[in-house]
Amino acid sequence: MSVKAGGETADSRPGVENLELKAELRDPDLAEGLLVRAGALRVARVAQSDTHYRVGDGRLIRRRTQDEPVEWIRYHRPVSAPIRPSRFTIYTDEEARVRFGVRPLPVWMIVNKRRAMWVHDALRVHLDEVVGLGRFIEIEALVTAKRPADVCRSAIGALRDRLAPALGEVLAGGYADLAAREAA
Repeated sequence: MSVKAGGETADSRPGVENLELKAELRDPDLAEGLLVRAGALRVARVAQSDTHYRVGDGRLIRRRTQDEPVEWIRYHRPVSAPIRPSRFTIYTDEEARVRFGVRPLPVWMIVNKRRAMWVHDALRVHLDEVVGLGRFIEIEALVTAKRPADVCRSAIGALRDRLAPALGEVLAGGYADLAAREAA
């Protein structure tokens, strides 16, 4: 499900830029209460399964979300912390077949999660319970001409500060990176 914040859309546009922060979520109930007090709106609770594929450049995920069409997300993101930039493109199943072919791609990792999706101003907030890994939060902002990277970075930092009592350590990698380390 591509949740739009601030009236922006990210579907199927090549090279869209995003900033994100990912951290441990120590107290989900407190986080939800703080989000409500901040004026955030919960827009969905979903189950998602992300299949991560081995590709030569960047990352490729096939995301299955209950009651939604399959999305393929191709992105480039440094493994660094705390607020990371990424460039991504979202493909439909049909677009992915055209772009990546019909032959099966080599699977790297499968990550299953339950996600509560929130919107706060122009930020997307995900409260995730990831099978085998624990609970985490993602705070994301779509970089646009109206919301340049410095404005997005500041907004993410401000919301992170408001949610700090519910948060743990900031993560440098993604869920697949964590799962790979756990499996090693």
